[in-house]
Amino acid sequence: MSADAASIVEVALIDKLDEPRGYCLDIVGSQRKATPERGLQAHTCYSYQGAIAVDQGFDRELIRKGEFRLPTFRVCMTLQSVKQGSPLALETCDGRTEQTFELNSAGRIAPRSDATLCLTVAGGAGVPGGGGRPTHLIRKLTVERCGAERATYQTWQMRERTEYQSDMKANMTRSIVIGKF
Repeated sequence: MSADAASIVEVALIDKLDEPRGYCLDIVGSQRKATPERGLQAHTCYSYQGAIAVDQGFDRELIRKGEFRLPTFRVCMTLQSVKQGSPLALETCDGRTEQTFELNSAGRIAPRSDATLCLTVAGGAGVPGGGGRPTHLIRKLTVERCGAERATYQTWQMRERTEYQSDMKANMTRSIVIGKF
């Protein structure tokens, strides 16, 4: 099943933490050379380069139905275990319970099998990756108990490339205005 390019979105953490380009759900590896067998991570969003990368491009319509599918790789986000600290794998999409998640109105992504667990980016500083200028940053991704104290690391949005570009223009405009004073 291939997704229409218009329905491809990146899933980005709302708080940019220590990465001005933001963190997105990402397959471990490098874009088309990514290796789904190595799972998911939080990685610098590539949309600053002008397009959503294939290893960060999810099908928006399927997310709305509970399936986080990366169409280029034909894999889905899969919960390894219904317990705190469990990492997320990428496996062939087959609709099983471990592959169903809810992106709720508060921006939390939780497995449908346990709504008390939320997709969570690791705290601390991002770890430098192997590319980008400035260097891309990477953080681990697990499910942890949902909570207000973790909202910074647990609140997500679907974002189209044009939304990222608008956000960057607004930030650049603010920087220019601030720089004049």
